[in-house]
Amino acid sequence: MSYQPVSLSQSQIEQFQTDGFLILENFIPPDFAQRLAARMEPLFGGEFETGIYPDEWHWRPGLSLPDVTREMCNAWKCDRTIASLVLSAEIGRLTATLAEWEGARIGQDSLWMKPPGAKAIAMHQDGAYIDYLDPPQMMTCWVALDDAAAADGTLVYVKGSHKWPLATVEGEFHAPTKDYRWAMLQAAENAGVEEPELVVVEVPAGGCALHHGRTWHGLCKTTRTEGTFHSMGLHTIPSNAQFHPTNAAGYIYGRYKRLGSTEMDETFFPILWQKDGYRSPHLAEYYPDALSYSAEKATV
Repeated sequence: MSYQPVSLSQSQIEQFQTDGFLILENFIPPDFAQRLAARMEPLFGGEFETGIYPDEWHWRPGLSLPDVTREMCNAWKCDRTIASLVLSAEIGRLTATLAEWEGARIGQDSLWMKPPGAKAIAMHQDGAYIDYLDPPQMMTCWVALDDAAAADGTLVYVKGSHKWPLATVEGEFHAPTKDYRWAMLQAAENAGVEEPELVVVEVPAGGCALHHGRTWHGLCKTTRTEGTFHSMGLHTIPSNAQFHPTNAAGYIYGRYKRLGSTEMDETFFPILWQKDGYRSPHLAEYYPDALSYSAEKATV
């Protein structure tokens, strides 16, 4: 596998600032994308290489409906192949650069599997779910592990929606029974946007899209009748992020908050990359960085 580091141009950075997202048709090698996709079926079947369970596990074989989009969060704790991408310094560098942070740490990963006819994932803003962070900021790098097109149920963005107010959404997420855009359309009306512009992310396997934590996005319904579509969402937060002193972190991430402290433990939220060269030391022992290279060779 040969990885070529991404050198973000000034025009790409400006495009991200204008649109709220940036699409890169070629990010990771296709053979690596294939290896990552191959790990998902065992994971959703309950085979965890490290013996550690994920933080979220939506869809169980023999128990869940077959047309529901499958999601698993923080599988990097369960599988070292998955971790080799999720915890890459390159993911930290790219997201921190676009967000204008001094560094980035992993907030969580999301594995996605969409079988034929899989339902949509409702449009939302990632930032609506992170008020337990200080600062409440997030970036996402979504990676297509198979060729991605509308029929596969790929990612859909709303251009410029990161400039809209943050909206709190209550309702269906994993298998909405109404238009998966409903919350976005309501937010657009509140923001005075009559015709929101949707952009369907169509990239070859290994392509990616990076988006701002306030950008409206979702996965459209899968219409193809055979094959399974695999993708991953890698969510980073600022390397200096802490738990909010008063806002509760909820039943999942609240378990990682130390009593009497707002510090985010690097064991569970490791720092991927910082401008000063720091990276959580234990990562080198846990897994090999799949996108490893000399950071000095990449220019912003």
